[in-house]
Amino acid sequence: MNNPGINPARDREFAFDEADFAALRKLVKEITGIALSEQKRELVYGRLSGRLRTLGVSTFREYRDLLARDTVEQAHLTNAITTNLTSFFREKHHFDHLRDHVLRPLAGQADRRIRIWSAGCSTGEEPYSIATTIAEALPDFARRDIRILATDLDSDVLARAQAGIYAPDRVQGMASDRLSKFFRETTDRGKQAWSVAPALRSLISFKQLNLMHPLPMHGPLDVIFCRNVIIYFDKDTQRDLFSRVRALQRPGDLLCLGHSESLFRVSEDYTSLGRTMYRRN
Repeated sequence: MNNPGINPARDREFAFDEADFAALRKLVKEITGIALSEQKRELVYGRLSGRLRTLGVSTFREYRDLLARDTVEQAHLTNAITTNLTSFFREKHHFDHLRDHVLRPLAGQADRRIRIWSAGCSTGEEPYSIATTIAEALPDFARRDIRILATDLDSDVLARAQAGIYAPDRVQGMASDRLSKFFRETTDRGKQAWSVAPALRSLISFKQLNLMHPLPMHGPLDVIFCRNVIIYFDKDTQRDLFSRVRALQRPGDLLCLGHSESLFRVSEDYTSLGRTMYRRN
């Protein structure tokens, strides 16, 4: 028996047919590398219908025509489609491994250059968690040659990351001594907030980067966090990305992926350490 509930197609504000979805899927893949499945149809409609209202566009056909000639709107499309779920010290074992097996062994090598890349940094919780781990593992970090590159395709979340200001619920669960040491209580639009301490900010450079384009950085990179990014890519796109990423790391360097991601049938240049951590061969 059919469910007599709401019919999404019938109740939509804007007509959204197969041609619209197919064209937008193709454009999103070309721009971002993200492969949208058939199951993402309602997500695409929901996230882009707001753009149509903002622009005063009455149909998705008009919106597609606009996208074809307007690179600024292509950036808005990218920001609307990309997902930015993150938190401080998400997948804690990655930061424990960074502390115990990468940073602490370098404690006696004060002149050792350290470079870490947070690819898909979203609103900044990941690179600031990396910076906190560095500060805790290497008390003399401010006198060392340490840099974190934090990149994202979405310009909106990148701006929020660079601001480094978080509502109380974003830092909830963080140890009180860590919070008081590395954050400053402040206000944001009249509400209580927490701001990342300047010492941590100084370690990080935020840059917009499309992983489908040539990678502009130079290695070697001791650690790469590329978490919850490739889950949106098909296998060919993943293979292409890691064929370029491998050139940025030396044998023994660390790569961390998201909890549901894997290099199986993607790259033979890395050996699994378990729990979505890989060592460059």
